[in-house]
Amino acid sequence: MNKHLLVIFPHPDDESFGASGTIAHYRREGIPVTYVCATLGEMGRGMGNPPFANRETLPQIRKKELEEACRVLDIQDLRLLGLRDKTLEFEDLDELADRIGAIIQEIDPHLIMTFYPGYSVHPDHDTCGAAVIRAVEKMPADKRPTVHCVAFSKNCVDELGKADVVRDVSDVEDKKVAAIKAHRSQVEGYRGGLKEKLDNKDPETMRWLLKERFWTYRFDR
Repeated sequence: MNKHLLVIFPHPDDESFGASGTIAHYRREGIPVTYVCATLGEMGRGMGNPPFANRETLPQIRKKELEEACRVLDIQDLRLLGLRDKTLEFEDLDELADRIGAIIQEIDPHLIMTFYPGYSVHPDHDTCGAAVIRAVEKMPADKRPTVHCVAFSKNCVDELGKADVVRDVSDVEDKKVAAIKAHRSQVEGYRGGLKEKLDNKDPETMRWLLKERFWTYRFDR
C-alpha cells in the first residue's frame, strides 16, 4: 500500500485545530494528503470581529478560508461533499458511508483521520466519524487502512483510555498557527480571545495546540 493520508472532517477549521501539525509532518515527508470536508460550516457562529460576514456570505467566505488553510498546509487535493452544516445526523448513514467508501477505494490511503464517533461533542463530528467507520467496516479486514480518531468529549479518556498516538507538532508551530488563523471568521471574536492568545503565544494555548492526540479505532471484526 502506498502512503497516502486521507483526512475526513465535517467543517472548515476542523483540520486546522485537530490535525494540521500531523498533516504538515506528512507533507514535509512528501506524502500526499487528501482532505474531504463535508460542509462549508455555513451555520457557524463566527462572523469575524468586527463582523465581515453575514449568514448569506459566510459559506463562500469559509470556503475561501478553507482553501487558504489548505494552501498553508500544502494540501493539494481538497474535496467538498456539499452537505449542509448542522444536518449530518439527518443524512442516510449508509449513503454517506458509500460516498466516503468510493473515495477510499479511489485513493487507497494507508491512514485515515476523522472524529471518534460518540466522543467528539458535535453531532456533525460524531456522524462524520460514524460514516467513516462504517465505510471502512465494509472493506475486507485485510484491506482496511488504519483509522486515527480525534476525540475531545469530557468522558473520552475515561471511556476510551489515553490516546495511543500523541504527536508533538511544535516543530511545525508556524504552519499550525497560520492554518488556524486562515479561518478568520471563526477565530476572531470568540473562542475565548483565541486570536490574541495565538498572537501572544499564550503558553497554555500553545501546549494544547501543539500536542495532537489520536485514538486508533479498533474494529470488532
